[in-house]
Amino acid sequence: MNERNGKEVSDKKGVRVRFAPSPTGYLHIGGARTAIYNWLFARKHQGTFILRIEDTDLDRSTDESIQGIIDGLAWLGLDWDEGPYFQSKNAEAHREAAQRLLETGHAYKCFCTKEELDQKREEARKAKKPYQYDRTCRDLSPEEVAAREAQGLPYVIRFKVPDGEGSVSFRDAVYGNMEKRFKDIEDFVIVRSSGAPLYLLCNAVDDIKDRITHVIRGQDGLANTPRQILIYKALGAELPVFAHMPLTLDLQKRKISKRTHGEVVAVQFYRERGFLPWALVNFLVLLGWHTSDDREIFSRDELIEAFSLDGISRANSIFNYRPGDQKFFTDPKALSINAHYLRTMPIEELAAHVREDFTGQGLWDPSFDADKREWFLRTLDLIRSRYHTIRDFAELGRAYFFEEFPYEPKALKKNILKHPDLKTWLPELADRFDGVESWNLETTEEVVRAFAGEIGVKAGIIINGIRTAVTGQAVGPGLFDVLVAIGKKRVVDRLKRVPDLYVS
Repeated sequence: MNERNGKEVSDKKGVRVRFAPSPTGYLHIGGARTAIYNWLFARKHQGTFILRIEDTDLDRSTDESIQGIIDGLAWLGLDWDEGPYFQSKNAEAHREAAQRLLETGHAYKCFCTKEELDQKREEARKAKKPYQYDRTCRDLSPEEVAAREAQGLPYVIRFKVPDGEGSVSFRDAVYGNMEKRFKDIEDFVIVRSSGAPLYLLCNAVDDIKDRITHVIRGQDGLANTPRQILIYKALGAELPVFAHMPLTLDLQKRKISKRTHGEVVAVQFYRERGFLPWALVNFLVLLGWHTSDDREIFSRDELIEAFSLDGISRANSIFNYRPGDQKFFTDPKALSINAHYLRTMPIEELAAHVREDFTGQGLWDPSFDADKREWFLRTLDLIRSRYHTIRDFAELGRAYFFEEFPYEPKALKKNILKHPDLKTWLPELADRFDGVESWNLETTEEVVRAFAGEIGVKAGIIINGIRTAVTGQAVGPGLFDVLVAIGKKRVVDRLKRVPDLYVS
């Protein structure tokens, strides 16, 4: 460990961490990264990873969002050991904690109205001074409090921040020593006038209940930490280790969020577009964490072994999102990592992913699991080196598996329409192919090169024309491997249809 972090795991017995999302939308990549860091830390230290749904905002929380979070975590392979717990089920404990704080003098009832507070804020603004609650109700006598309650006046409950020149200090596992003076912390609200406890109280009470040893969360939670520490201490609870991760920003240095970036930051977005779950985990963990040797590709066990809070950066990470780019719709590194796994995973595992995608699109042919199984696996192995996502097999590789496939306009224009004689040459070549008895790499190449020699053109013109005619594309694996994979009958039929590609 370095000096910044000190001991990553304290002497407490048993690491316990939690992922506590609010179910107000889909699971986005920022939340997923938080879950990944907590999950890795738990697995590294043989600890407990808890899923807690913070659903106290009943107006915004939905069953659909809860299920989306659960499905997203399950798809990523982030299995939890306890939960899901629901914060709303612990409401009584939140209220009891607020009452304890009142009874022990760590909190008080504040009867200031919204209008009074707004006026004071406006006065502070005009005076060009920062606003901080002036503690009007802090020292009300029990009789004064009782009198206001008897009048039915609404009140909030505020935490009573200690007086004096002291401070809240703690050592963050990422940012090091942190300190906040008491006089810079206002008496903050912990219970609304409706009686609903606020996040700061609920979160601390639930972490105490769940015996959380390490709070690993985004850097935007750092500002709340001094106030939560005050709550911990007032409740007589032992403090967890805090570790705050850097923010993830886009190229304009804006924080990645659902509101700003829409579906492109949703885990489901990547699932639907053919990302492999572990590849996405591997990419997301690198947004703010690294090893000393800057390694980027990890198996599950390797990443668990390598992960430590020490590797979390203080600098914000950049998510290189490119809106409107159909090929690289997201960070190129994400696509590169996904392509690595796609190209190196066992072929049977790849086949299972492709099968799932084809089935979801209504494209699956049962013969790919029966008499065509060996051919299906060989074809996947042939074409996967050029693809980035599972979805590419249905989109870019459609010509290998199905009769109907699109022609890339640029490829068609360059490799076929540019040479009008191909509408005669390629059907003639189809007749030559039709007479080939043994369809393999040697015989197909021999026919093509002999035909090009006979008609007196460069073999490249014929080869490029064939490729576009049978695959709809300008690039791909070696042509003769392609011809063998697609099969003699399909190749012949497609070459004979070449005249139909010319428009008058």
